[in-house]
Amino acid sequence: MTSTGKQRKQIHLAAHFPGVNNTTVWADPRSKSQIDFSSFEHLARTAERGLFDFFFLAEGLRLREHKGRIHDLDVVGRPESITVLNALAAVTDRLGLAATVNATFNEPYEIARRFASLDHLSGGRAAWNVVTSSDAFTGENFRRGGFLDRADRYTRAAEFVEAARELWDAGTERPFAHHGRHFSIDGDFGVPRPPQGHPVVIQAGDSAEGREFAASAADVIFTRHGTLEAGRDFYADVKARLAAYGREPDDLKIMPGVTFVLGDTAAEAQEKAAEIRRQQVSPQNALLALEQIWGVDLSSYDPDGPLPDIDPVVGSGLSQGRTHRGDVLEVAEKWRELSRAKGLSIRQTVIETTSRQSFIGTPGTVAAELDAFVQGGAADGFILVPHLTPGGLDEFVDRVVPLLQERGAFRTEYTGTTLRSHLGLRTPERTLTA
Repeated sequence: MTSTGKQRKQIHLAAHFPGVNNTTVWADPRSKSQIDFSSFEHLARTAERGLFDFFFLAEGLRLREHKGRIHDLDVVGRPESITVLNALAAVTDRLGLAATVNATFNEPYEIARRFASLDHLSGGRAAWNVVTSSDAFTGENFRRGGFLDRADRYTRAAEFVEAARELWDAGTERPFAHHGRHFSIDGDFGVPRPPQGHPVVIQAGDSAEGREFAASAADVIFTRHGTLEAGRDFYADVKARLAAYGREPDDLKIMPGVTFVLGDTAAEAQEKAAEIRRQQVSPQNALLALEQIWGVDLSSYDPDGPLPDIDPVVGSGLSQGRTHRGDVLEVAEKWRELSRAKGLSIRQTVIETTSRQSFIGTPGTVAAELDAFVQGGAADGFILVPHLTPGGLDEFVDRVVPLLQERGAFRTEYTGTTLRSHLGLRTPERTLTA
């Protein structure tokens, strides 16, 4: 119970398997394989031991490139996500299993079939993180190439999800038919209706289009915000959009991706966090991050020296397949202002802007801060992104989860068997429109 006598809001937790970008500390001797099944199994078993809602796998459809070579921070050889999750279904019992699948370069029938299969094999624990793509670089791996305009990517994704849900509802009992702007399909679905009715749909994005898509179609939104105030603003905005689609506030869970560093004292935690940042952003990686903004080769610059005094080259194509940070001229100016204000070098500026941990402190402090975000209306829970593979979640489960349980803010056992039950989501009513 809270101090006002109300039932304490329960925190939802999920585990993100770390990998690309500068999240992982590759040089740490505890950092293991990114492609061996044992790594996925370790993190998933740890998450289930911690009674987490789900295990989350990100995925891209093409290895990114920088200066004509594979991006240094991409993982080469990682197995396809749904395949990994089907294997994890055999070594876990209650943990939800979430895969990232692109709605731009796939088709509803095949994706609906694969997620329905995962939902059956796992006993109702499947989730689909819906992502989109508008870049021709990724599209080169597919017949249609970069055919889709950026403005159309969410309209296709929304119709994709709608069609998939129609297929799940049809199951093997009757034919299906969907005729819309992006898809015109009809036939017979090969898998019975999933145990959850519909696998849980996750959407990642903070843009206006992403927020609206989440409000209309998603069960969970994976977002980013750094402060309690920013989290409250985002939370209020997205929840307010739900009514237009006939939905209630609890029909969509807002779960920002966050990192954490624990120490026995506040000072120790801060020291560990600073060391992790330095390891994540090596001198080489600092220049790589800067080149992604400036769009030119900066290998002659000293990472411990000042930022370039030249302006970025917009649309240079130096980096391919990466998520854009926005207007590179605006980003560069913000970085320069920060560098001037704090007297930061290139490497220090990159550390300051790209590697900040979300929650740093003793286990008690971190538990209290996580709880404050949820009780204060800034989130429904968190997707934790550890900096080590695969053991980066162990300390959190051992030291923070018990404290959240003591606060009455986190479950002490699973009370249901499906991911929908973990998240407190309703089972969708079956609609048959064919």
